[in-house]
Amino acid sequence: MSRTIAVFGAGAGLGSATARRFGKEGFAIALVARRPERLDALVGKLGEEGIEAAAFPADLSDTAVVPALVERITDRFGRIDVVEYAPIPTAAPMVAATQVTADLLDQLAGLYLHTPVETARAVLPGMIERGDGAFLLGQGVSAVHPLPGMSGVGPVMAAARNWILSLHGELAPRGVYAGTLSVAAWIEGSAGHLAASEADPGLAGHPTVTAAELADQYWDLYTRRDRPEQVYPPLPTV
Repeated sequence: MSRTIAVFGAGAGLGSATARRFGKEGFAIALVARRPERLDALVGKLGEEGIEAAAFPADLSDTAVVPALVERITDRFGRIDVVEYAPIPTAAPMVAATQVTADLLDQLAGLYLHTPVETARAVLPGMIERGDGAFLLGQGVSAVHPLPGMSGVGPVMAAARNWILSLHGELAPRGVYAGTLSVAAWIEGSAGHLAASEADPGLAGHPTVTAAELADQYWDLYTRRDRPEQVYPPLPTV
């Protein structure tokens, strides 16, 4: 049986790059995102490259979909060996800390905190029983490095980061890896990067990384398992 990675937030950037990176290592790919037509197109492209993939449309902001979604993936592929969870919206909801409200945090918590937690609860029993598996969480750098004017999603991602780091300590002795990749640059050519550059041309000169670079970082975390967190590109030291 081939190993399977479930890519939660399978867009044209990081999600597809992660699918290709793991696919070339022999993984089958479960692609999860909201838009069926985009998923089907990606399944077709991966198939042309010799990578087995299937689409599982779902709205990840609705935590209630998780149990049935994981069951569908498991029915199709037999099991889930790796979860990559990184749904990245076109425009990250960042606001000044003085403008953060409880309602805003409630709106963000489903996608960025509750759904990854419930996904882990659904897949971890099987991983623990097998003594192998991984949960990879992709986030923006504001989860690690708060900045003025860039709150909102940051506090929610920081809570998810706290959870995944604790999870790592609990799971490592049982053969299961949990870790987080915090992206400290624009993803080159992504919808978010293009939208931000159009809104503010000055942002075009800010650091960028390719989705393929980030997928390599995921693979490194998964295979080495020697650290629970990677910030990429690394933040400058003072």
